[in-house]
Amino acid sequence: MSETVDVVLIGGGVMSATLGTLISELQPDWKIVVFERLSDVAQESSNAWNNAGTGHAALCELNYMPAAADGSVNAAKAISINEQFQQSRQLWTTLMAEGMLSTPDTFINPTPHMTFVTGEKDVKYLKTRYEALKNEPLFAGIEYSEDSRVINQWAPLLMQKRVAGEPFAATRVPAGTDVDFGSVTRQLFDNMTDKGATLYTNREVRKLKRQKDGTWKVNFRDMLGRTPGSINAKFVFVGAGGWALKLLQGSGIPEIKGYGCFPIGGQWLKTSNPAIVAQHKAKVYSQAAVGAPPMSVPHLDTRVVDGETSILFGPFATFTPKFLKNGNMMDLITQVRFHNVFSMIKVGLTNFNLIKYLVSELMKTHKGKVDSLREFMPTAKDEDWVLLNAGQRAQVMKGGKLQFGTEVIAHHDGSIAGLLGASPGASTAVSIMLDLLKTCFPDRSAEWEPRLKELIPTYGETLNDKPAEADKVVSATAEALNINR
Repeated sequence: MSETVDVVLIGGGVMSATLGTLISELQPDWKIVVFERLSDVAQESSNAWNNAGTGHAALCELNYMPAAADGSVNAAKAISINEQFQQSRQLWTTLMAEGMLSTPDTFINPTPHMTFVTGEKDVKYLKTRYEALKNEPLFAGIEYSEDSRVINQWAPLLMQKRVAGEPFAATRVPAGTDVDFGSVTRQLFDNMTDKGATLYTNREVRKLKRQKDGTWKVNFRDMLGRTPGSINAKFVFVGAGGWALKLLQGSGIPEIKGYGCFPIGGQWLKTSNPAIVAQHKAKVYSQAAVGAPPMSVPHLDTRVVDGETSILFGPFATFTPKFLKNGNMMDLITQVRFHNVFSMIKVGLTNFNLIKYLVSELMKTHKGKVDSLREFMPTAKDEDWVLLNAGQRAQVMKGGKLQFGTEVIAHHDGSIAGLLGASPGASTAVSIMLDLLKTCFPDRSAEWEPRLKELIPTYGETLNDKPAEADKVVSATAEALNINR
């Protein structure tokens, strides 16, 4: 232990990259050290093939606006998610202008966001949702149709050889995006290290221990030579995916008590067949199966990764006790503590539909998975699609409930914080990290605000309640990022 640094970031994903970028801009004199246990950054949930790449703006994701018992819908959460994604767009625009991100086509591509449903019940729901959103400024341009000819123009693969007489409907927002969060992450880390941050790969953080002077001793191990080491940090952020729970438990902070994680993996069907890819440019979401977690909502997605365009369908749920794709088979067991065991048992007893869903997913053959695809794309052929393993998600368990979303856990003195959960995750990383900065560094908020407003012009404001401002800001970022408007 030879030095004390200002900030240690654990995990080489988009959350650490975003927080490190903000801190390096707000406090350029601070020493930042990053630890990643794998050989490179963006290899877990931030990797392009491990997530849907959807710029989550609630344009097509139905789980942000579930129907109430009387059939009504509430747009508040959808608007909130969209507001958060607008902050990401603004930060990326500024970072591009200041040379910290490359051209838009290296990380973001215009891709319409659609929702497609079948059956009278879901058609009625989708129409209700459309009516609730069509006059909201951040959802300007949303379209609705039950006409097969119109939907065929939007996404031909959905309509070819579809059964006649089946009720269906779709919404479409041309201003949607496909985001390569792996590329965003790598570019942000490159910029951070150029400005003086130190990135260590192949180093696994093993333990966090509070010191008498208030700093945190970060114990790590070299993954190649198994050599141990340690460093002291004034502030620690644990952005290590599912392993964040284990590290925060080991830190001893009381705020982590009661929390547990339930791991859910995923797989995609992928095709790069040019004849198929040429017929589809959209991210098409639908309703989740009964008992399925929101992250398993089926979608047919255009993806652009490293310049190659392909189509993914899924995700199909898988199960492993690992909290990370490159995790440990004992993760599910070793998280158990007296303070969370009863909550975990209750989750198991009250989520029979989820367990039933996972079992049915695990039993699906390749043909069975393509059969699911054929509900979206009736002309799909088994031989055109290959199976890819997607990322691993550790869903939060607290108070006997399985929670879907992201949650920041911070010590009361602000010296350590971590992130648990999944979607919308990467898309709202900027908003989540801005809230974390307020929580952990409240005495610096006034000092940092001018630079934050340079980075994110509407910092501290909302847009949807200001139609003219919303149109101005969204149009500006759309032009800068080459997004349809």
